[in-house]
Amino acid sequence: METKPTRRARLRQQTIAEIKEAALKALAESGPAGITLRGIARELGMTAAALYGYFDTRDQLISTLAADAYNELADSHEAALAALPPEEAASRVRAVCDTFRTWSVANPAAFRLIYGDGLPGFSPPEDVTKAARRCCMALLDVVAGAWDHAPAAIRDDEAEWSDFQESLVTPAREQFPHLPPQALGLTLRIWGRMYGPVMLEVFGHLGQQIVDPSQVYRREVEAIIEMLGLSE
Repeated sequence: METKPTRRARLRQQTIAEIKEAALKALAESGPAGITLRGIARELGMTAAALYGYFDTRDQLISTLAADAYNELADSHEAALAALPPEEAASRVRAVCDTFRTWSVANPAAFRLIYGDGLPGFSPPEDVTKAARRCCMALLDVVAGAWDHAPAAIRDDEAEWSDFQESLVTPAREQFPHLPPQALGLTLRIWGRMYGPVMLEVFGHLGQQIVDPSQVYRREVEAIIEMLGLSE
């Protein structure tokens, strides 16, 4: 029989959620420098000492926010892929690309945290790195499904496993042992093409130039599919 959380536990989780929301609001308004425990405590009508009962340091709060963001995005990727059969390679590429833009536009503060301004002196702990790798592995998954269709120029590209950080190589080789290092390089190239127009849209640059940023992104996604040899 499942044990229901106590009232004390529910109140604690509610307060943690409020702290996270206030932190993301501060990030959206003032950038990374705007996230301070004292400022968040003031926003929530708490004492700084009370806030330290939930997060020991600003870095711990930022780590929690970053891990949440990566995991939420990875959940979206994985759910979209689970709804499609492996043989629908082009649709799977679109699914990951679409979930990336949809999540990013809906969560601009979280996007800015994990893909925008760096945080001086902040070194992400293992749980953040692990969550980030989930996003990368979702994209590598669609590359794996398209690999047999990829043009020779891509498949024969010069690449070695030593070109990449071990923290990325290890999960890639464990989850996709049949793929060569060229596939991982291709994954990063695709991510760059996804990130560019989304970053411009989220940071408000693209909207100053065109009416519908989604159309720019859609054309880029179709170009990625063509690059992979999956044009229909």
